[in-house]
Amino acid sequence: MELTILKSKIHTVKVTEANVAYNGSITVDADLLDAAQIKKYEQVYVNNAVNGSRIMTYVLPGKRGSGEVCMNGGAALHAKVGDTVHILSFCTVSEEEADSYQPVLVFTKDGNQIASVERYNY
Repeated sequence: MELTILKSKIHTVKVTEANVAYNGSITVDADLLDAAQIKKYEQVYVNNAVNGSRIMTYVLPGKRGSGEVCMNGGAALHAKVGDTVHILSFCTVSEEEADSYQPVLVFTKDGNQIASVERYNY
C-alpha cells in the first residue's frame, strides 16, 4: 500500500502580493522553492493562518532572493498582502518508506528569507 505524506513545508511566510488578474497559481521566491524541494508547476496546498482558508494550487518560481509570495488568480481571493501562510507539498511513498521519511521544513525570517532548513524528526 502507498501513502500520501508531507514532503515539505515552507513555514510562515507573508503574502507580498495578491493578483486576481492572473491565470492562477502561487508565485514563490525560487530560493524558498529550492530549499523546500518544490518544483515548478508542482501541486501545493496553501494554508492561510489569518483567515483559515486552505486551497490547492500550483507553484511558479519567483525572483531569487526577492522573498515574493504572490497569490495569483482565484488564489488571490483567499489571502491578502500581509497574511501569514504555510505552503505544503506532499508525495506518495510505500508504507515501509513512510516509517522513516522526514519531510523538509523551511523556516523563514523577515522578508520571507530563509532562516533554517530542517527535517521533521518525530
